[in-house]
Amino acid sequence: MKRNISKVAVLGSGIMGSGIACHFANIGVEVLLLDICPNELNESEKQKKLSLDSKAVKNRIVNEMFNKCIKIKSADWIIEVVVEKLEIKQKIFDLIEKHRTPGTIVTSNTSGIPIKLMSKGRSDDFNKNFAITHFFNPPRYLNLFEVIPSPNCDKHLHSFLLKYGEKYLGKTSILAKDTPAFIGNRIGTFGIQSLFHQVKNGD
Repeated sequence: MKRNISKVAVLGSGIMGSGIACHFANIGVEVLLLDICPNELNESEKQKKLSLDSKAVKNRIVNEMFNKCIKIKSADWIIEVVVEKLEIKQKIFDLIEKHRTPGTIVTSNTSGIPIKLMSKGRSDDFNKNFAITHFFNPPRYLNLFEVIPSPNCDKHLHSFLLKYGEKYLGKTSILAKDTPAFIGNRIGTFGIQSLFHQVKNGD
């Protein structure tokens, strides 16, 4: 299947999301960047004496953010870059699945959540077009680009993502297995733990 990436939707405009969006914009791709500003409670929430951390408010925030999701219908590639919490990502995927056009690529920038958990309960078309595309911070300058396909991912998709990373994003693309922390962070975590042991042993 030949794919043409002319518009990318990035969901989450934190450090990684904004960096990824800028990187695509720099190569001439139209980018839609969506996020929320959950700075205060609405009047109803204040009356109920809720906090920004309450489950009800978090649900409201997620829904408000992705009521904007109708705009993703025209995207060729949707990249999820929200907080590293499986429950929130699953809610985001529910909304993406509601608004995306069938066949659209969907990827997550998670740095360690297993894709088998994120893909659970998704439709066949979603899983066929779903993978992890893990950029490293800062996305513009760090070369590693990990691709981790979902269990039912179309093999042509992960091949396409690897080539796209090399040809257009200027990355060193690597196909990784769905193991804890994948490759880069798995090595990094080992290195950090090894350093801690050295410090402890050295008093």
